[in-house]
Amino acid sequence: MIRQAAAIDAPTQGAPRISEHQLLQRQVCFALYSASRAATAVYRPMLQELGLTYPQYLVLLLLWERDGASVRELGEELSLDSGTLSPLLKRLEAAGLVQRQRSADDERRVQVHLTGDGDALRERAAAVPQQLAAAAGLKPGELDQLRGTLSRLTAALHAAAL
Repeated sequence: MIRQAAAIDAPTQGAPRISEHQLLQRQVCFALYSASRAATAVYRPMLQELGLTYPQYLVLLLLWERDGASVRELGEELSLDSGTLSPLLKRLEAAGLVQRQRSADDERRVQVHLTGDGDALRERAAAVPQQLAAAAGLKPGELDQLRGTLSRLTAALHAAAL
């Protein structure tokens, strides 16, 4: 659990004095990290009922949009490398939710398809986004604005990292 930092009245003896913008609670990275951990904690029990981990849920969300996406497309969209994505897909396949198949057009390309069980899970997972929204206590417009801001931030940081 992330705790709120206590106000810093005076530096500890011998510790360097830090400016206001250097405080942990003023860091955007820490706010993002804390929010991500809190959201994942709210998702965990909902996803456990579905037999999924959070990364597996993300893969299924994408496949529910675009069944038959390639492993490469999944990795790019979810920002996951093959070392993370391959074992995740193997577990989803072992659970009977997806099936990997080599493309008939290009054998180097592996496509991921939902099974009947994987497609049926979509119905059971339909309430998950609303449950998270309710837990967040934000109005739909606020959530849309937050998502838009985070998308712009992500794009800008990806561009800056290049």
